[in-house]
Amino acid sequence: MEDILAGAAMLARWDVLLALLIGSVGGVIIGAIPGVGPAVAIAILLPATFSLEPIVGLTMLLGIYGSSMYGGAIPAVLINTPGTAVNALTAYDGYPMTQNGQAHRAVSLAYSASFWGGIFGVVCLILLSPVLAIIAPMFGSREIFLAALLGIVLVILAHRGQIFAAGMLAMLGIFLQTIGLDAVTYTQRYTFEMTFLSSGINLIVVVLGLFALSQAFFLLSAPDDSPDANPVTGRLTSGFRELLKHKRVATVASGFGVLLGMIPGTGEFTAQFMSYTYAQKTSKDPDAFGKGSPEGLIASEAANNAVPPAAMIPLLALGIPGEALTAMMLSVFYVHNVIPGPQLFQNNIDLVYGLYFALIVLNVVVICFLMFSTNLLTRVIRIPTRFLGVMILILSFVGVYSLRNSLTDCMIAAGFGVLGLILKRLNLPIVPIILGMVLGGIMEVKLRSALPRLKTPLDMIDRPIAFIIFVMIVLVLAFHIRTLIKEYRAHQPEEDHNLHDTQTR
Repeated sequence: MEDILAGAAMLARWDVLLALLIGSVGGVIIGAIPGVGPAVAIAILLPATFSLEPIVGLTMLLGIYGSSMYGGAIPAVLINTPGTAVNALTAYDGYPMTQNGQAHRAVSLAYSASFWGGIFGVVCLILLSPVLAIIAPMFGSREIFLAALLGIVLVILAHRGQIFAAGMLAMLGIFLQTIGLDAVTYTQRYTFEMTFLSSGINLIVVVLGLFALSQAFFLLSAPDDSPDANPVTGRLTSGFRELLKHKRVATVASGFGVLLGMIPGTGEFTAQFMSYTYAQKTSKDPDAFGKGSPEGLIASEAANNAVPPAAMIPLLALGIPGEALTAMMLSVFYVHNVIPGPQLFQNNIDLVYGLYFALIVLNVVVICFLMFSTNLLTRVIRIPTRFLGVMILILSFVGVYSLRNSLTDCMIAAGFGVLGLILKRLNLPIVPIILGMVLGGIMEVKLRSALPRLKTPLDMIDRPIAFIIFVMIVLVLAFHIRTLIKEYRAHQPEEDHNLHDTQTR
C-alpha cells in the first residue's frame, strides 16, 4: 500500500501532471494530423526529455504514445485517411458510416471503444504487477539474452512477405550498435580510424533520422495536400451506450490487444487483425463488415488502444521493448541510470506505480478533451502537408543538434533520413533497425555477463525459464517453417496447372 501511495504522490506533482497533460493533448493533435504519427512526435521530443526527471519525461512520452490513436481515428472516420498507421482498420468501417450520414455515431463509437481498450489494458497491467514482481527477479543474464533473441525473431517473422528484408535490417541495427569504443576491452570496433565514430552511433540520432527526417523528406517530396473534413454534430457520449450492446466484442478485442502487446514484435496490427476477424466470425451480420459495421469499428479501436499499457510489461519487467516507441522510452530510462528489468520492481516500485496511474489519468484526460474539441481537431486535419514537412525538418535538426551540439550528428541523422525515405519508397520496414540496435545491445551485454558461468553451450538453457524461452524460440521458428511449407504446397498445384495449360496450348 505504501508503494501505491508513493506512486500516486509522484503523479500528483504539478510538473508530472503538466507533462501528462501536454503529452495527452499533444498526442491527440499529432494523431489527428495525417502523415505525422506518434513515432515522429516522440522522436522529436526525445532529446528534450533527457533534461527532465524520469517520471516527468516518461509521462510526457506515454501521453503521446497512448493518446495518438484516439486522434488518429478522427481522419480515419471522416476522410478515410488514418491519422496513424494503426487506425487503418478503423477507416474500413468508420468511413462508410460517415458516407451514410453517421459520422457522429462513428466518431463516438471510436472514442468509447478506445477508452474501453485503454482502461482494460491498464487494469490488466496493474493486476499483473504482483506476478511481474515475483517473476522478474528470476530472470538472469541468460534468460534476458534469450528473451531479447526471441524478440528479434518475433520482430522479423512479424513482417510477413518481407522476412528476408526485415532480417537484414535487424542485423544492420545490431551491427550499428557495435560501432565505437568497446566498453569492456576499450578497443575500437568498426570505426575505420574515423574519430567521430569512436563514441558510436547514437540511438536517438538514428531514431530522429529514420522516423522524423525521413517523414519530413517524404512529405516535402510528395504533392502538397490539404485534406478537408466536415464538422461533427451531436453529443459524442452516445457511443458509450451503444458500446455496452457490444461489450463482448470490446472485451475480447481488448484481450487480444493485451495479449499481443506483451509479445515483442507483434503489437497493434496483429491484435487488430485477430480481433476484427473474431468479431466478423461471431457477428450476426458478418456481411456488414467493411460497409459500416459498429462491431468492426469497436474491435479495431479497442484492440489498438489496449496495446500501449501491455507493451509496458516486457519493457518494465525485462527491459525489452516490443516495438519502436517503447524502444525510445527505454532510452529515457537509460539516460537517467534507471535500468528497467528485475531490479526496477525492487528499487523503484514507486516509479512503476506512478506510470500505472499516469496511464489511467491519460485515458480520462483524452476522452474529456475529445468530447469538447473534435470539431477543432477537424481543422488540424487541413494543415498543408509540405508545411508539416518543413516544421518536422526544423524541429528534428534542432533536436539532433541539442543532443551533443554536434554537426556530425546532424549529418548522420540526415543520412539515416535518406535511408528511411528509401525504405518507405520501397515499402520496407524501418522498425527492425531500431529494435536491432536496442535488443542487440541488450544481447551483447547479457551474453558477456553469462559466458563466464557457462562450461558448455547447453548450460545456456539449464535453468527452467531459460529452457522455456529456448523452446518458445524453436516452436516459433518451427511453426513459421511449417506455414511456409504449406503455402508452397498450396501454390505448387496452381503452378503445375498453369504450366499444363501452357503446354496444351
